[in-house]
Amino acid sequence: MKVKKYTAESMTEAMKFVREELGADAVILSSKPIYIGGFLGLFKKRRIEVVAAIDSTAESNQTVVKQEPRKVKPSSVLEQLPKPVSSESIKKDLETPNSDLLKEIADLKGMITGLRATGTEDIHYPELLAPAHAVLVKQEIAASIRTEVMDVLVAKWRMAKHEVTQEEVQDWLKSALAEQIEWISKEDLAFQKKYINVVGPTGVGKTTTLAKVAAQTVLKERKKVAFITTDTYRIAAIDQLKTYAKILNVPIEVAYNLDDFKRAAERFAHYDLVFIDTAGRNFRNAQYVKDLGDIIDFTEEMETYLVLSLTSKQRDMEDIYRQFSTIPLKHIIFTKADETATYGAMINMMQQYQLAPAYITNGQNVPDDLMKATPVNILNLLFGVKDDERSS
Repeated sequence: MKVKKYTAESMTEAMKFVREELGADAVILSSKPIYIGGFLGLFKKRRIEVVAAIDSTAESNQTVVKQEPRKVKPSSVLEQLPKPVSSESIKKDLETPNSDLLKEIADLKGMITGLRATGTEDIHYPELLAPAHAVLVKQEIAASIRTEVMDVLVAKWRMAKHEVTQEEVQDWLKSALAEQIEWISKEDLAFQKKYINVVGPTGVGKTTTLAKVAAQTVLKERKKVAFITTDTYRIAAIDQLKTYAKILNVPIEVAYNLDDFKRAAERFAHYDLVFIDTAGRNFRNAQYVKDLGDIIDFTEEMETYLVLSLTSKQRDMEDIYRQFSTIPLKHIIFTKADETATYGAMINMMQQYQLAPAYITNGQNVPDDLMKATPVNILNLLFGVKDDERSS
């Protein structure tokens, strides 16, 4: 048996390398994401490592056929499957039963049936894998990520030597998505600096989220904390944070300008953590971000968290990120998970900007409706696992 390892930017590219060198009879033994390059451990690039093999006797028996170079890159999984064989060839082989050939015919038949059932031209997956693709589409997972995930499922489906069930496909899907986001589990979500600042547009729940995080820090970690609010545009926002401060028995200062902020910072010099609430303004106004710099001292002692609502459109989330990217952002906090059934934007944003999420909020209760944004919790949301099922 000939075994080779390939490294590529995507599963599709890796499969192309395998087919070109080992042929259509090669099988995938394993596939996994790896991270290469970078500088001082930063800016590493994600790649797919595939181990493939082919029986040496089968390889030696292959007839070499000269082919013209492809001018068009394959755009569908269907093009990656073995080319249809002639009816005469099928008849000849069926006279001498060949289990591999019969399985290929059955697989192709299943794929054709699946395509006819969907009635659409843009879905090119076998009937068994179509529901998995539908989940990714429903959750609004980005097309590039869908392709990578489905490439993994197609590879597993082709390697299977038994009749695959929907339960297995579901497990493959969860595993492939877990591989996409497993890197966030290596991120340190503990507060590294004293000043914890939250920014974001109006209506995403910054003040309530800040109160939840502060409450857990006080109640579970027994830290000495304080609040500073720069949201002087809404009296209700100041009153809301003052109410939370009173409940938690922690001090609060209101900063109208940079001098006020510095005085508040001096007052809280001996506190473990200081949580800073900012005004929610129209994120499309670049002046808003500039105004933050006129009030808040973005020193090396500050960590800034971008708050995004899961009820927002993907494009709006991207615009919000770009607007606030002039500020050093440590993590994202996703809010309002309880107000939507679509969670793909979390994966899209973290993959596109390589910014790990820290928390997810799923209600208004302080401090309860807050959970860490672990891969398990994200996948539970995607697959509709309820709270009582998570604890089991």
